[in-house]
Amino acid sequence: MLASYAVRVDSSLGRRYPEPPHPYRDDFQRDRDRIIHARAFRRLENKTQVFTHRISDHFRTRLTHTIEVAQISRTIAGALHLNESLVETLALVHDIGHPPFGHAGERALDLAMHESGESFDHNLHALRIVESFEQRYASHPGLNLTFEVREGIIKHSHDYAPEAYPQLAEYLLDQRPPIEAQLIDHTDEIAYNTADLDDGYEAHLLTLDQIRRDVAIFDRYFRQVEREFSAVREKLKFNEALKLMLNHLVTDLIENTSRRLQSSGVQTVEDIRHYPERLAAFSPTTNGERAQAKEFLNRNLYHSESLRPQKADGEKIVTDLFQYWMSNPYDLPTSYQRQLESETRARVVCDYLAGMTDNYIIDLHKKIVGNGVRSGA
Repeated sequence: MLASYAVRVDSSLGRRYPEPPHPYRDDFQRDRDRIIHARAFRRLENKTQVFTHRISDHFRTRLTHTIEVAQISRTIAGALHLNESLVETLALVHDIGHPPFGHAGERALDLAMHESGESFDHNLHALRIVESFEQRYASHPGLNLTFEVREGIIKHSHDYAPEAYPQLAEYLLDQRPPIEAQLIDHTDEIAYNTADLDDGYEAHLLTLDQIRRDVAIFDRYFRQVEREFSAVREKLKFNEALKLMLNHLVTDLIENTSRRLQSSGVQTVEDIRHYPERLAAFSPTTNGERAQAKEFLNRNLYHSESLRPQKADGEKIVTDLFQYWMSNPYDLPTSYQRQLESETRARVVCDYLAGMTDNYIIDLHKKIVGNGVRSGA
């Protein structure tokens, strides 16, 4: 049974191009399936999360991270009596706009676009993907997703000022997104905070002593595990502590969001939309622990000296190829050349690069520019 403030599929604002109902799937389930079958979703398998696949097959990719976010999100949605199909769909699509090489690639693209007076935002690029780039149907362009999914793509992680983005006016920028969308930014962080501790430890870039010293929530649970499983090897203790940390973050998000919903007095989706702040949130104590873990990862993993060469190479590849196609736009594939009639050259080049996988862009760079970067890029 859905909560009164959950999004009901029969109240959806619908698709841009009307379609007849499906006999045994509702519209949010169909959106989920369209995303899973999209080419852009498949490409996430070969896009960097933190480590490139050339370092190890065991570390998360953008795709496996997405699957983990979807699992966590659906669990929380069920506990809060929200629309699980909508939450799962938003989790599966939340990273579809990311370029190759993770945040290093995103930073390089954004810097290159700024030189042309534009910018790159992976949420807005994701909307372009589902609206225009995925061409699978004879009856309409794009995936023709429901309004609620398209809205959640751009609004799940932060609010956009209406005056700064007039082209997004249809997405109710002056209102909050439904709780289903609000959850995704938090579940995304739960997934990557815990997974990146795991991968960083496995890569020997983070030590157990480091993590215990600087991540209080992990240390608290590791001490508990040591009391219960003193004889097992360190890695299994690590796994148990990380599992308990993840469970704590999930439980706190469920319980605190539930309390906030109850105390706010909201009864409907419209109440959620017009509430003065987002209601999905961790408790103050857990939010501080979450922030501490995130800061630790930023300082010791994401900006570590060990990963600096990998990031620098990724940024160089993106920058080199952006500059190449800005100077040689008619070397772009024919489909992108056609877009030059309606889009700026910088936007077309950006769109082309953002869709590439790590493997593809590395090979293309070698072919066009030469092998001037390390093979681990």
